[in-house]
Amino acid sequence: MNRKSFENGIRVDMALGGSTNTVLHLLAIAREAGVPLTLKDFDKISKDTPHIANLLPGGEHFMEDLDFAGGIPAVLKSIKSKIHNVQTVRGKTTYTIADEAVISDEDVIRSMENAYHPEGGMAVLFGNLAPKGAVVKQSAVSIGMMKFTGRAKVFDCEEDAQKAILSGQIKEGMCVVIRYEGPKGGPGMREMLAPTAAIVGMGLADSAALITDGRFSGGTRGCCIGHISPEAIEGGPIAAVRDGDQISIDLPRRRLDLKISEKELKSRLKKIKAPAPRVTSGYLLRYSKMVSSADEGAVLR
Repeated sequence: MNRKSFENGIRVDMALGGSTNTVLHLLAIAREAGVPLTLKDFDKISKDTPHIANLLPGGEHFMEDLDFAGGIPAVLKSIKSKIHNVQTVRGKTTYTIADEAVISDEDVIRSMENAYHPEGGMAVLFGNLAPKGAVVKQSAVSIGMMKFTGRAKVFDCEEDAQKAILSGQIKEGMCVVIRYEGPKGGPGMREMLAPTAAIVGMGLADSAALITDGRFSGGTRGCCIGHISPEAIEGGPIAAVRDGDQISIDLPRRRLDLKISEKELKSRLKKIKAPAPRVTSGYLLRYSKMVSSADEGAVLR
């Protein structure tokens, strides 16, 4: 494994519009392999990689459709000009695999000139709410939600947010904030699949947003931004958000901001009292004390 092979992995995922968990996994693996990799690398590659396979739940095709259309070798064939020619565990180079592949359905696996979207599946956002970054599956966000400003509805755990969504407390124009669910706060960075699915089920995918220091599954749809770093338990700005605050999301500009002054934000953060740890013994306690931020791959220091 080297820098070029990691870049290939990122590029294929961007072309597929894959899961945001790719960011966590590849950052962690790269650290173990001694390969420098940052969130900015993911965003740079995404901006230079057309989204050529539109898979469910955010798109229209099943994973088996991708397989029948030629699978990952066919994806490599379509984006060959953008990948590095490196050795793989198959014993063949990426270029050899691409050259031998056959694209049997050019709608499931499109050419770069006929891509579903000009950019890759993910975007990395920064701003006063995410100084160290946040991740969104932009290929699953509708055009109308690419820029969104909403009123915050704040929850300190996934369960409370889920109850509020299902009971009809979340309305159009709101931004659900789920915090203290990051690597340390969870502990373990739980995935917010249930709340994101509930928002879709309540018909709010195109009119409400969700942000969290937790993570998502590959099944996420809508304007859902995760991996917000630093996380709330570490005193990140997401800990200072209050009900009714205006939160601005701008995917084209890669921004995630809380619409208050810098002075007010600093004042609020000084007054934050983090909730008591959810786990007070055993391995998870040790994990919560040793794990790094999501922008570093949530690895054990």
